[in-house]
This record gives sequence, C-alpha cells and structure tokens, in this order.
Amino acid sequence: MNQTYYDTVTKLENMQTDRDYVLGWMGGYLQNPMREEQRVTEAYQAGYTDGGNGNTDSAQKWVK
Repeated sequence: MNQTYYDTVTKLENMQTDRDYVLGWMGGYLQNPMREEQRVTEAYQAGYTDGGNGNTDSAQKWVK
C-alpha cells in the first residue's frame, strides 16, 4: 500500500464520512470489483467513483 491510501482513509474517517462512502472509496482506489448491485448505495457509488479517480471530490456531501 502507499501512504496516500492510508492518509486519505484516515482523513475520511476523521471527517466522520459515511461508512459506505469510505468503503466505496477504498474499493475504487484499489480497483476492486464493485459490490453486488443490491448492496450498492448512493454513498458507496460516489466513494467508488472518487476512489477510482484518486480524489475525494464528493466526500464533503457524505459527512455526517
């Protein structure tokens, strides 16, 4: 793993970002397959997209 991954996940958790967003971000960043369709939430999808792009552009929307 690289430091960017750990730093970003820590930042997202400290911001109290929705857990589905964080899990989606991790999966997208690591290029894992997306969850099965019935378990994909809007937060997960946003995180997966941001993670795949290597950014956290929509994270603020998912802060609790």
